[in-house]
Amino acid sequence: MRFIHTADVHLGAQPDAGPLYSRQRGRELWDTFEHVLHVCEEEKTDLLLIAGDLFHRQPLVRELKELDYLFSGLTHTKVVLIAGNHDYIRTDSNYLDFRWSSNVFPLFGEKPGYIDFTELHTAVYGLSYHSREISRPLYDGLTAKGAEPFEILLAHGGDERHIPFDLRTLERSGFDYIALGHIHKPQTLRKDRIIYPGALEPVDKNDTGAHGYVKGEITERGIRTQWVPCAGREYIHLEIAVEQRDTTGSIRDQILKQINEYGNENIYKVILKGRRDTDIVLDTARMASNLNVLEIIDKTVPAYDFERLYEENKETILGRYIDCFHGCSEESIEYQALCEGVTALLGSR
Repeated sequence: MRFIHTADVHLGAQPDAGPLYSRQRGRELWDTFEHVLHVCEEEKTDLLLIAGDLFHRQPLVRELKELDYLFSGLTHTKVVLIAGNHDYIRTDSNYLDFRWSSNVFPLFGEKPGYIDFTELHTAVYGLSYHSREISRPLYDGLTAKGAEPFEILLAHGGDERHIPFDLRTLERSGFDYIALGHIHKPQTLRKDRIIYPGALEPVDKNDTGAHGYVKGEITERGIRTQWVPCAGREYIHLEIAVEQRDTTGSIRDQILKQINEYGNENIYKVILKGRRDTDIVLDTARMASNLNVLEIIDKTVPAYDFERLYEENKETILGRYIDCFHGCSEESIEYQALCEGVTALLGSR
């Protein structure tokens, strides 16, 4: 039995996108999901497992109709999905009344249930969120019932506010494969058996790294899985080391060089670190101009010679202020206060 496991697709989200991609980024979430469906069709995948948060919020009826049309085009694949904490089943959820195509099998119950695919010798278990947060460990007592030779659990959560679970208990639950959702970074908790595929596409600037889905196969000999990257873009955090000789222009050149290395299609957050010339004012807006940079965080400090300043100003408020911070580390908040205060005092002269 061959399957694809995905989660946290977040259709309907408007991700952080930067100036170059802001209009199209929401559509790209649909495009990447459609790509996964094309893979299912081309490879005649038996099951598409969606472990929650298919939508970023309550789905609209028109969105469900578009989605179901895509599902209906699958000639071989059966789709099993649960609702996560973002698209949870509230009392007026459009999930409740929607009529899916015959190859779509939602597990929208608040209590565990399962679907028996006898022709695949496979049973898929799961439950859905009916509130944004569930702090009870609902999966800890759940076990495979032996309905079919191959048994799979769809599970969404893993932190204290979203169905916490004990990994050792999950391992003993008897499922051949546990398809997890909720954590956006890919993680394998147990090789080939208990896996977070991560979000299909990153939707937040801190969702760094590659994103994709899991492809798997279960036979009488066991299970094999492979993580497949497929996201069109990545969020990348660039740290730029700033030196005293640097200017706004030279730092922009460094940023541009790294963007060219990592790929112009990606979306960037830039962190500036180091000691800058005291005469230089860094223009971060100019650095980001015409680049797909979401934000630039300036953590540089002016390269003051504090010993010289102190010796020259012992009897003034400037000297006394510097003396208050004697011995503080350059990485500390006190050092930042020292630099800010000295800049203000020098500027008031």
